[in-house]
Amino acid sequence: MIAVEMEADVAVGEIGDGATVLIGGFGTAGQPVELIDALRRSGARDLTVVNNNAGNGEEGLAALLAAGQVRKIICSFPRQRDSYVFDELYRSGRIELEVVPQGNLAERMRAAGAGIGAFFCPTAVGTSLGEGKETRAIDGREYVLEYPIRGDVALIKAHVADTMGNLVYRRTARNFGPVMATAAATTIVQVDRVVEAGELDPEAVVTPGIYVDRIVVTSAKNEEAA
Repeated sequence: MIAVEMEADVAVGEIGDGATVLIGGFGTAGQPVELIDALRRSGARDLTVVNNNAGNGEEGLAALLAAGQVRKIICSFPRQRDSYVFDELYRSGRIELEVVPQGNLAERMRAAGAGIGAFFCPTAVGTSLGEGKETRAIDGREYVLEYPIRGDVALIKAHVADTMGNLVYRRTARNFGPVMATAAATTIVQVDRVVEAGELDPEAVVTPGIYVDRIVVTSAKNEEAA
């Protein structure tokens, strides 16, 4: 049964040490900051975090990294101008990094949600990211075998949920949220508001409620990214 309008600290309270946590967001767009802050307050450690980036500035994911709670990060874009928290941790050997091309990252999580055991992809062929992986020639082109990324928990942000857990997103804040919701054993969603079942246009629903376990309503302002 979906738990609606939980407190953030309660919603993340069962995330234990060593968990793999899928965290939505493309940079700061769609990042579930309130849920990340609650995870930081929980004190869970030795986490593996999957995100497109490796934190921005000193808030949200960067604050979780700075707290020393993340053992490994799997991401596509670990370095940018304001990723100095991750940069210092990585250079001092205090965090592991697995770089995954962005399309592969999304597809590996989608595969987890779809029950696909593995897939062949041309990205990373002939590069260091493909070293040690099985390859196969298909129709004259080389491919690398990639395996799904599954999460114990997904922390994502949506715009509106209904009481059945159906979700709609706001513009680019949608990004990785939908695939992460399908790829995790438990999905916790931060939303701006909750409406009654039947109030959302079914054609606008992106994530069906079957993938959602807990909903946290926050006071965060709507994403304004186009």
